[in-house]
Amino acid sequence: QVQLVQSGGGLVQPGGSLRLSCAVSGGIYSIGDMGWYRQAPGKQRELVATASRGGSTKYADSVKGRFTISRDNNKNTVYLQMNSLKGEDTAVYYCNADRLVDLNYRNRNVWGQGTLVTVSS
Repeated sequence: QVQLVQSGGGLVQPGGSLRLSCAVSGGIYSIGDMGWYRQAPGKQRELVATASRGGSTKYADSVKGRFTISRDNNKNTVYLQMNSLKGEDTAVYYCNADRLVDLNYRNRNVWGQGTLVTVSS
């Protein structure tokens, strides 16, 4: 069974940094885009950043210049380096793998379990 396993997150002071990781667990053939989304209390889930297999990236305006997404295709892992964190970055962060082809040749969109990031003094 294919899963996305997230790690990282926690409590950090404003201006601090955190790094999130998300790795594919289980056998697959390929993945298209990998990305990060977040959902703050009382708000809808929103895009944070995505990275294509070829390395193209896209960011939400609110995180440009502060967050960096990267991926290791050999390890089927995506990372999110978050710097200069602000209170409004507080949310549950979810990783996503789109156009994931599993060993049964099924094309799937898969979500991680979510991890809480709290920015507070």
